Amino acid sequence: MPGIPIAKPTLGSEEIEAAARCISSGWLTQGPEVAAFEREFADAVGAPHACAVSNCTTALHLALQVAGVGEGDEVITASHSFIATANAIRYLAAVPVFVDVEPHGYNTDPSSIEAAITPRTKAILCVHQIGMPCDIEAIVEVARRHGVRVIEDAACAIGSEIFTEGEWQRVGKPHGDVACFSFHPRKVITTGDGGMLTTKHADWDQQFRLLRQHGMSIPDTVRHNSREVLRERYDIVGYNYRMTDLQAAVGRAQLRRLAGIVERRRALARRYCSLLAAVPGIELPVESAKARSNWQSFAVRLGDAAWQRPVMQALLDAEIATRRGVMCAHREAAYAPGTWRGGSLQNSERAEDATILLPLYTEMSEDEQDRVVAALSAALQSATRAMSAA
Repeated sequence: MPGIPIAKPTLGSEEIEAAARCISSGWLTQGPEVAAFEREFADAVGAPHACAVSNCTTALHLALQVAGVGEGDEVITASHSFIATANAIRYLAAVPVFVDVEPHGYNTDPSSIEAAITPRTKAILCVHQIGMPCDIEAIVEVARRHGVRVIEDAACAIGSEIFTEGEWQRVGKPHGDVACFSFHPRKVITTGDGGMLTTKHADWDQQFRLLRQHGMSIPDTVRHNSREVLRERYDIVGYNYRMTDLQAAVGRAQLRRLAGIVERRRALARRYCSLLAAVPGIELPVESAKARSNWQSFAVRLGDAAWQRPVMQALLDAEIATRRGVMCAHREAAYAPGTWRGGSLQNSERAEDATILLPLYTEMSEDEQDRVVAALSAALQSATRAMSAA
C-alpha cells in the first residue's frame, strides 16, 4: 500500500472486544446484536425504523422493490455515482433515467428532474454523493407533486446533516421515503461490509425484514427461543440479505465513535481547504448553506481534465494514493444505449474527468496532510508547464 492511503478505517480495542463478545455468545448470524444495532442506528439518525442488511446494494434493491418498482418502470437517478446505484434499478427490470449533476458539485441538479418525469416514473433515487448532502428538500417537493417515491442513496452519508424544518437533522431521518447506508471499509464507519435501511413507513420496514431473510414468516431468533415447536412458512420469494451478529457487534462499537470521527474529518477538511486555497488550478468542494458533509471523501476539481491521470500518477509516485472522480454509469459497457434513458450529462462527465479524491481518514496526521498538499501543488505545477510547452 502507498505510504498515505486513500482511506483507513478507525478500528481498535472496542471493536475487538465487541467481536470477541459475539463469538463467545455462540450466536454469529443475524440475531440480538443486529437488533441492538438497528435500534441504536435509528436513534443516531432520528429514524422511526432501521433494518440491517448485507450491504448497501442489497438495501437499494429492497428499497426499490418495496417502493413498487417493477419491470418497465422508470427510476430517475444520477449516472454520476458508483455503479451499484443504477444496477439496483436494473435488478428489477426497470429503466434508469439519468439526469445531470450540478455544474460545480457532485449531486443531482433538482431543476433537471421535472422534465425527466413521465407516466412510467415510479421513484427518484437521489444520491448524497461522497458524503455531501443533496438538496433533498427540493427533490422531495418535486416528487410529491408528481406522486412518486423518493429513495436516498446515503451510502457515503452517515453523520452528514441537512438544515430542514428549522433545525439540523442527520441524513437518514429519512427525508424521502427510505434512506440506504453502506458500512464498507471506505465509509465513515464500517462493519467490514454491511448496509442499513431507515424509513418512516412501518409497513415498509416489515417488508424489508421479511425479504432480507428468504421471506421466512418466523425469524430464526423466535424459533430458537420458543418453548414450543414452530414451523415457518415461505409465502413470497425473498433473499439472503442478512447482516451477521459479528458485523453488527463491530457496528455498535463503530457507531459510538461516529460523532468523534465526523468531527475529526470536518477538521481535516477545513485544513485542506485552508492549505489549498492559494494553490492555482483547482476548485475546492463547497458545502451549501443547508448541508454539512461528513467528508467521506475530499474531492478537488482540476482546471483541465487532461491533468487527472498525470497528477494522480505523480502523487502515487510520491507514495500517496488518490482516486479518480466518481464514475458515470452511462459510460460503462454494462450501460450501452437502450439500457437507460436521459438527456445531456455533460456536467457528470466533466466531474468524472476532472476530479480527484485526496486521502482523508480519521487518524491522518498534519504532516501527512502537508505531504499531500505539497505533492499535489508540485504535480499541478508540472502539469501546467507541460501544457504550456505543448
